[in-house]
Amino acid sequence: MLIIACGSKNNLSSKESLVKSVHTSRTELTLYVGESETVKGSVVPSMAVPPAITWYSSDEKIATVTNGTIYAVAVGEATVTAVCEGKTADIKVTVIASEGEALYTITLNGDDCTFADYAEYGIYIPPQWQSLNGVLVLQHGCGMEQFGITRNKDLQYQAFAKKWGLLVIETALHGNCGVWHHPESGSAAALFKVINQVAAEQHHPELSHAPLLLFGHSSGGHWTLAMLRDYPERILAAVTYSAAWDPQWDYLPTAAGVPLLLRHAGQNDAPDCLCEATAVHTFAKMRAMDAYAAIAYNPGQNHNLAYMRHMSIPFFEAALKQRLPAKGSTGMRDIDPSAAWLGNPETFELVKESEYKGDDKSAWCRLADEDVAKAWKEYVMTNDVVDTTPPPAPYNLVADKTADNMYQFAWRADADVESGIAKFIIYLDGKQIGRIPDSGNYQNFDTNGDNTYPMDPPAMTFTVNVTGGSHVLGVETVNQSGLVSERAELKVN
Repeated sequence: MLIIACGSKNNLSSKESLVKSVHTSRTELTLYVGESETVKGSVVPSMAVPPAITWYSSDEKIATVTNGTIYAVAVGEATVTAVCEGKTADIKVTVIASEGEALYTITLNGDDCTFADYAEYGIYIPPQWQSLNGVLVLQHGCGMEQFGITRNKDLQYQAFAKKWGLLVIETALHGNCGVWHHPESGSAAALFKVINQVAAEQHHPELSHAPLLLFGHSSGGHWTLAMLRDYPERILAAVTYSAAWDPQWDYLPTAAGVPLLLRHAGQNDAPDCLCEATAVHTFAKMRAMDAYAAIAYNPGQNHNLAYMRHMSIPFFEAALKQRLPAKGSTGMRDIDPSAAWLGNPETFELVKESEYKGDDKSAWCRLADEDVAKAWKEYVMTNDVVDTTPPPAPYNLVADKTADNMYQFAWRADADVESGIAKFIIYLDGKQIGRIPDSGNYQNFDTNGDNTYPMDPPAMTFTVNVTGGSHVLGVETVNQSGLVSERAELKVN
């Protein structure tokens, strides 16, 4: 609960109170995420020097309020209350997604969820895409469902989805992973059911046949490989993060055209789960088919420690560039062999496939293009991929005057696709005056399963105290690699 201290007569008894009622200029309010509106409060009877009104929100994850200015934070409903001397007035606030954007959770249980006690699917649809290009599925490992749905609110994944026109689905399958990691248990059918439900609800019929990008950790990696076995014609690319249980099945020839990344951490990688064996054996099997498969060994890390996202996003992007269906078509394209590169997992040597001089290339990784080959080399040599480009600048700057010399400064910002948002730096007349958040990261991911924290980052707002004349407010985005965006500025009087 956010309390803004009010000034007068809060200590009076009800008999002594001069205020009979509190009124607000709005009783209901609908805002898009990121919007704000100032509501005026008044008291009856009116007074020459009216007492101050205290404002608070029932749910700051949905809407916050400062001196009557209501800021929409996330989709949902909240009640903003104005209080003075024990009298109150409520405003029903409904926050909706920006035009074309959707953020919600679908829950399956009972006959629709025979593979788990119940299953949650976190949905994110980016705005301004009349037709979506694919579905990014984020599948957790055993026990990680305890963290619930977080990644559909992840600003980095949202930026990735906005760039490529992707539906994002994060799963939380509450039940025995020994059951749901087999797609034939019903977990695959449930995923397709959810995709079709979203297609109908959000008026995106193209999703019923859209290609999938699969990211799976541990038992979720096993599930990802089984999906590649069963539905290769539907999968655009797949990434496994310490996939488990060393499956022995064979793959259809069409699976060889699906870019596949297999990460493991050797003997540190939950040896009872056979993660190293899964990666090594699957890689050998796929490369014997001349598949676009790559293996990434992270020495010194383990089953629950990897900067996997920093590698999976460039891996997916390389596949998207080449495999998205041509305009007017629903069939995925093949990777262009003339663009492919090879990477040696032992020496880290890179060579364009068309220039390879050896007799047998089956022990080499086969990657879609030069950019992802270089990212793979950095990842296997350093255990990470460092972002080298600055994030986009903030936009939609507004400054609402809330009191004498006080402004509520607000903005919108998209995360850096490669490395998210670490913080915002706030400026007044070119001088740094603060940061959001006060300390730590604005939003990041843990290295154990890729979960997002905080799920609901601070509002993109900052209270500024100015005196007299014109001033320039500014804000910069800083990504997780410490690179700074161009400064966005707004002049206020």
